[in-house]
Amino acid sequence: MSDRRRLRGRSATLLAAVILAPLGAARAGAGELGLSADSGYFHLTNSRQSAQAVFGGAGGFTGGGALRYGFGSGFFVAAGARYFERTGERVFVAEAGSPVFRLGHPLKVRMIPMYALVGYRFERRRGVPLVPYVGLGGGATSYHEESEIGGLTEGVLDQTKGAGYGVLGLDYGRGAVRFGIEMTYSIVPDSAGLGGVSSVYGEDDLGGFTVVGKLTFVP
Repeated sequence: MSDRRRLRGRSATLLAAVILAPLGAARAGAGELGLSADSGYFHLTNSRQSAQAVFGGAGGFTGGGALRYGFGSGFFVAAGARYFERTGERVFVAEAGSPVFRLGHPLKVRMIPMYALVGYRFERRRGVPLVPYVGLGGGATSYHEESEIGGLTEGVLDQTKGAGYGVLGLDYGRGAVRFGIEMTYSIVPDSAGLGGVSSVYGEDDLGGFTVVGKLTFVP
């Protein structure tokens, strides 16, 4: 079995584990189960200079989904995943602060963060259908990178790294369909990529800030 297949297998196993975590909690007792879809913007804050050099910007569109199980006490568990992909260009940078020279070879990056969280939803005030919440958790980020040189795919890099997550969000609504906004900060230490440019800038963390709008269905 190739290394790429092994990494895909590990990613699939991790994804299944984090998605099924709230379902296990749901079997333990009565509570509220919600399924959400989200989309928004991911900013490679912790590798900002590298991303700027390769993509001409430090972020882009992201989307995903999650399962959440809430206990009556305000605590909840959640698990989900998001998808981020962007195509830039291989570059040469002699050292940090020096000019960026574009080499004309496309460089595609794909990231799939998978996470599980424990959080707390603050009590809703009477007559106000707004519920703020916070959460902390961990997971893993699957990273794939490839470039095309002379019509051939080269420079393939696959890695899966552990990650940490902090979440701050706000839900609106009381019925079966609810809306919300969520901000996540992630750290993915000891991760490198972006065509080797990250080593020039000394950036070894592919985490950053994500802001998404959410649509949640509560059966």
